[in-house]
Amino acid sequence: MPPALDGIALAARKKVLLGLTLAAAGSIAFSGKAIIVKLAFRHGVDAVTLLMYRMLFALPMFLAMAWWASRGQPALSRRDWLGVLGLGFSGYYLASFLDFWGLQYISASLERLILYLNPTLVLVLGWALYGRRITGRQAGAMALSYAGVLVVFGHEVNFDASGTLLGGALVFGSAVSYAVYLLYSGEMVKRLGSLRLVGLATTVACVLCIGQFVWLRPLSAALVAPEVVWLSVLNAVACTAAPVLMVMMAIERIGSGLTAQTGMIGPMSTITMGVLLLGEPFNGWVLVGTVLVMGGVFWVSRAKA
Repeated sequence: MPPALDGIALAARKKVLLGLTLAAAGSIAFSGKAIIVKLAFRHGVDAVTLLMYRMLFALPMFLAMAWWASRGQPALSRRDWLGVLGLGFSGYYLASFLDFWGLQYISASLERLILYLNPTLVLVLGWALYGRRITGRQAGAMALSYAGVLVVFGHEVNFDASGTLLGGALVFGSAVSYAVYLLYSGEMVKRLGSLRLVGLATTVACVLCIGQFVWLRPLSAALVAPEVVWLSVLNAVACTAAPVLMVMMAIERIGSGLTAQTGMIGPMSTITMGVLLLGEPFNGWVLVGTVLVMGGVFWVSRAKA
């Protein structure tokens, strides 16, 4: 191979390797959110206060992201602003609040498996709202994924039936809320760009989460253990802002399809960290459920492609 072509091939391989590394790191960082939340709950803080601290520390980073992506771009129309407000409410505020609330009742492993149903929920919403056809292969893949969640869910119900039912319902609501965001964000991404839309929508969510705390809690509730503050800083930086950038950079290098497939490492990393850091059990039920969910999501992704 001529030296010039050899150099091009080497550069291409480095680009793919960097993209895969960013996608894997972003997925693992995202999955660490549930672990940090569970650790913070051990210090007596509630979901409203914990979410406020996470978004308070993330707000400057998302403002900077929105400013950077908006440089030299046309101003947003009234329609664009309404879209940003709606997507910020659904995709980042409501989904985050329901997720944090649900984590008070269920394990981090089950939470991650429920959230991983997002691709199947997008398919169902597309069918319900737009009449998009669901193929037999897609239906089979969805059945496989939901069977996996039910396996782990049924195992946890044996220990705390009411808490597991409530927590599972809340986290499933979070997954539905984020699926709505994914369904409606496509057109706005084309107009605004992904970085600008994410920066603006997450800024809206941050303001809503802080406002929710001010509305529902006395200011004295902000006096929490120092561990909660530092865990919230870690959550905001390492599990919120950083993975958003890493996943976007990965998509630029290897595309959304390969990035999504690489993201399948997320549930396994959550389960591993849950076992090591939280002392959560890892048994045959969790293993079977995880394999079914990941297999179904992979099958859905392939079917959509």
